[in-house]
Amino acid sequence: MELAALVALTLLLGALVVLVALAVGKRKEEIQEETEQAAEFAAEGNVVKGPPSKKQKQEKQRARKDKPSQHTFNHPLLASSLKSHSGNVTCLDFSSNGKYLASCADDRTVRIWSTKDFLDREHKCFRANVELDHATLVRFSPDSKAFITWLANGDTIRIFKMMKKDDGTFTFKAAAEDFPQKHKAPILNIGIAETGKFIMSASTDTSIHIWDLKGEVLASINTNQMTNSYAAISPCGRFVASCGFTPDVKVWEVCFGKTGEFREVTRAFDLKGHSAGVHSFAFSNNSHRMVTVSKDGTWKLWNTDVEYKKQQDPYLLKTVPCSSSDGSRVALSPDGRVLAVSDGRDVAMYDAASGRLEEELRGVHATEITDLRFDINGRFLVCSGDKAIRVFHNAPGYRAAIGDMQDMLKKAQNEAMKQRLQQQIKEAQSALDAVLAAAPSE
Repeated sequence: MELAALVALTLLLGALVVLVALAVGKRKEEIQEETEQAAEFAAEGNVVKGPPSKKQKQEKQRARKDKPSQHTFNHPLLASSLKSHSGNVTCLDFSSNGKYLASCADDRTVRIWSTKDFLDREHKCFRANVELDHATLVRFSPDSKAFITWLANGDTIRIFKMMKKDDGTFTFKAAAEDFPQKHKAPILNIGIAETGKFIMSASTDTSIHIWDLKGEVLASINTNQMTNSYAAISPCGRFVASCGFTPDVKVWEVCFGKTGEFREVTRAFDLKGHSAGVHSFAFSNNSHRMVTVSKDGTWKLWNTDVEYKKQQDPYLLKTVPCSSSDGSRVALSPDGRVLAVSDGRDVAMYDAASGRLEEELRGVHATEITDLRFDINGRFLVCSGDKAIRVFHNAPGYRAAIGDMQDMLKKAQNEAMKQRLQQQIKEAQSALDAVLAAAPSE
């Protein structure tokens, strides 16, 4: 009897040992599979050694299916896509010397790109790290040797100096102190006057602050527009403008004395004519033209080359229907010939003089477009949305320039002028043909 009980107990223990061994072995296999899958996800493209099991294949297929695919975009005018950011790009700015493009993203970096590389296959950039925060806005200083950022968590401005090393690369040094916190609502935009005399910051309530370069507030503006939707400094550095809930754009002059001391901010002029709130606006390079885009479904082009102190008002040049939405941005080429309007993920390009729709760029980004601007030479239009920056050839600009020269040719009085214009038209047409023939693919 005791022998039978002992045998039964031995068999039971043996069975338990076998079950434990099987369970441990199975768990080891599961851990191994999980480790291999984690390695796949961490280093995309690595191949797991050895023949994959059926479960591994199923897991891999499921992971590929669940992972969002990279947004691809192709268009005949696409010059390049800049893709070094690992987070969504929120702001772009060209340096005044035309050599660099700055971009910031929620990956805690600011990237500085060389514009001369736009047409190359490889696009190298320099990286400035934003310690313990990330930048939502970036703007170059007038001398192109520094830039300012708006800190997402710090709710303030931080200045970075760019120092070029002997090998041509940059190092970046943040200022010892950030600007004091003054805004009570989310920020819309920042800027540095081309004169180097002041910095502007604007928020979604009705406030705009004018700062000196050391972080002291010189003046504060109440826009009285219910809410602000956009604000910017004019390229000439004289004016600050804002738009918002009301159907107008308000423009102020920031005045300084002959010796450079700040004097006052005075109301300059308004752009009145829209029937609903204004999403955004932009200046031409000489500040003599402005374009506005509104909730009323139109963009308007204005002549702002006026003497407002003599009671001269800006006058409307053109009104054109367009698609727009909250967050729409508008850009005007430096020469005022072409404008671009963003609407969600799409961009439309127009001839400013005729109002003719020249190009429709649909589905440019996977998310809504966050910024839109022309380079200072008017060769390229750039926009941001997801993790990429799209660079487009400004073909409408070439066509508009050719059209202007053809009109001049008809009016030319002497043979030398005619020959010069004919040669310029030929060169511009050749440049346009080369642009249209060189569309890259992603």
